[in-house]
Amino acid sequence: MDSAWRKSTRSGSSGDCVEARYVDHAAQVRDSKDQAGPVLSFNASTWTGFVHGIKIGQFNR
Repeated sequence: MDSAWRKSTRSGSSGDCVEARYVDHAAQVRDSKDQAGPVLSFNASTWTGFVHGIKIGQFNR
């Protein structure tokens, strides 16, 4: 089942965030400020690896 675009609950009130959804067996993300702009699409294993990297701090500065 395809889903609607969602923003993180941590995005705050500024609205500057990415939105994500699952559609056609892929995770898609876009800039919430430019909803007509480009959409990035990732297969399930790539998206799962990215989310795992976030959780373990792989991308922390």
